Amino acid sequence: MSEQIEIFTDGACKGNPGPGGWGALLVFKGVEKELWGGEADTTNNRMELTAAIRALAELKRPCDVRLVTDSEYVMKGMQEWLPNWKKRGWKTAAKQPVKNADLWQQLDEQVNRHQVTWQWVRGHTGHPGNERADQLANRGVEEARSLKHA
Repeated sequence: MSEQIEIFTDGACKGNPGPGGWGALLVFKGVEKELWGGEADTTNNRMELTAAIRALAELKRPCDVRLVTDSEYVMKGMQEWLPNWKKRGWKTAAKQPVKNADLWQQLDEQVNRHQVTWQWVRGHTGHPGNERADQLANRGVEEARSLKHA
């Protein structure tokens, strides 16, 4: 039986594109770990993906993960779109290159290391884990903004 861990992720962007941040809260046996970061010029979707990638990459061994996100983009990508993108060589049904393919490939790699169950929650409705991830993502935005103006 692998270790069970809960992960809450979120991405934020001020302007799309603009300064962005990502945040993740990992909860394991009641112990919490906060992760966050930011980029000076990015999009909301890239930050949502980065949060999930960085959180899963933090796990040193295969785990049983419940990953909670408020991003329908990440959920649909992982549960519906990804298998077809891979079959088509990272092209959409319209034969266009998949947006953010670099991050989707990294997320796919991380997910394959673990047993991941995805759960979607509506953002900004007071869900404690999601609110914490949102705060961390906004901390990442602030850091990205300060880098931009440094």
